[in-house]
Amino acid sequence: MTTPTSRPEPKRLFIKTYGCQMNVYDSERMRDVLRPLGYQPVDGPETADLVVLNTCHIREKATEKVYSELGQIKKMKEASGGKMTIAVAGCVAQAEGAEIVRRQPAVDLVLGPQAYHKLPEMVARASRAAGDRLETEFETLEKFDALPKQREADGPAAFLSVQEGCDKFCTFCVVPYTRGAELSRPVDDIVIEARSLAAQGVRDISLLGQNVNAWHGAAPKLEGGGEWGLGQLARHLSRIGGIDRIRYTTSHPRDMDDDLIAAHGEVPELMPFLHLPVQSGSDRILKAMNRGHTAEHYLDIMRRMRDARPDMALASDFIVGFPGESDQDFEDTMNLVREVGYAIAYSFKYSPRPGTPAADMFGHVPEEVKDERLQRLQALLKQQQTEFNASKVGETLPVLVTGKGKMPGQAHGRSPWMQAVHFDAPESLVGQIVDVKIVGSTMSSLTGEYAHAVEAA
Repeated sequence: MTTPTSRPEPKRLFIKTYGCQMNVYDSERMRDVLRPLGYQPVDGPETADLVVLNTCHIREKATEKVYSELGQIKKMKEASGGKMTIAVAGCVAQAEGAEIVRRQPAVDLVLGPQAYHKLPEMVARASRAAGDRLETEFETLEKFDALPKQREADGPAAFLSVQEGCDKFCTFCVVPYTRGAELSRPVDDIVIEARSLAAQGVRDISLLGQNVNAWHGAAPKLEGGGEWGLGQLARHLSRIGGIDRIRYTTSHPRDMDDDLIAAHGEVPELMPFLHLPVQSGSDRILKAMNRGHTAEHYLDIMRRMRDARPDMALASDFIVGFPGESDQDFEDTMNLVREVGYAIAYSFKYSPRPGTPAADMFGHVPEEVKDERLQRLQALLKQQQTEFNASKVGETLPVLVTGKGKMPGQAHGRSPWMQAVHFDAPESLVGQIVDVKIVGSTMSSLTGEYAHAVEAA
C-alpha cells in the first residue's frame, strides 16, 4: 500500500511597500510570481519565510527608514536561526544595491524595479546558497513579457501598470536613474489584464506609469491600426464589460495632449479627477527644475480640462524650497494654487538626492525658511481640500463600495473624485456602485447615508 505524499506546508511571504502606486502594483505582481512557489501572504514579518521591502528613493528620510527597518528584520532573521530570506526591491535597491549589502549583510537579495519577475529564480538560488545577490539591470520590456497575463484581484478597485520609466530628467528626481527610460506596454497585454480583472469583479481601474500620459502603442488591427495615446486606450478599455471607472496617475504637463483632454468629455467611465504635478508656480524655478513647461501652460491645461469636464477635480504635487527659490518664487506658487483650487495636493520640502543635478546647485534654502513656506502652502491646500469636500454635502453621489468601515455595520467606498466615503450599509454591497447622500465632511473624507444601488458611475 502506497502512503500518499503530503503536500509541503505553504511558505509565508511578507511584503512591505513604500512610496508610490507603482510600488503598490509591483508588490501585487511579486505576490503573483511567488504564488506558484507556494508563498502565501501574512500580515507581519515576524513569522515570514521571505520578507520583501519594496522601497522608494524619492526622499532621503524614506531611504533611511528602509535601513532602520532592515535592522529590526535582521533580529527576526537571527531569531529564526537564519531561515528567513530578506529581499530589498524597488528604487532604493536600484540606486544603492551594493551599499545595501555592505550596510546590512543580513540581506539575501537585492533587485531593482525591472527585475522582480526574476524573484522566484533568485529565491531558488538563495536557497541553494548560489548565484548573484544583486539584480538591478534595466529590462522593463522583459519584465512585462515575463509576468503572468492573469493576476489575482484584491477587491473591486485595482492598479494596472501601462507605462514605466521617465525621459524627462527633472533636476530633482531620481526616477530616470532608478526606473530607466520610458517604455509603454502593448495594447493587447493591457487589455488581457484588464479583462481578467473585470472578470474577477474589478470595476475601478487605475492606469499607472511614472509618466502615464506618455503612454503610446500600436492600435489593434481591428481598430484600424495606427498609434494610440492614452485617450484612445481609455476609450478602448471603457468598452470592457464591468469596467465602470478608469483613472490614471501620475501625469506630466508636457504629455497632456488634446486627445486625452477630449476623452474626459467623451468617456463617462474616465473619472473627473486629474492628478497633474506642477511642483512650482514660478517659471524661473520650473526652468531650474527642467520641467519643460511654464506656469501659464499648466494653467491652460487646467482651464481646458474643466471646459471638457466641468466637474473635474484637480490634484497636484509641490516642492518648496528648491535651490534658488526666492520669496517671490514661492508667492508665485501660492498664487497658482489660489487660481486653480485643488481637491487634494501633496507638498514637500526639497530634499537633495545624491546624483541629481539639483543636489549640486547653488542657493540651497535654509531649513527654517522651507519649514515656514511649507506650513503656509499646506494651510492653503488643506483649506481648499476641506472646502471641496464640504461642497459635496447635500449631494447624492455614486460610490463604489470597497470594503467594511472601521465601525460595526459601516461600509467604506470611493466617490468619482477619489474621496473616502463612510456610511452604514451591509457588507454584501462590496463591489457595487450605490447612491449615497452626503451628510457630512472633513478635510479627508465624507460621511453619507445609503440610498440605493445604481448601474454605473
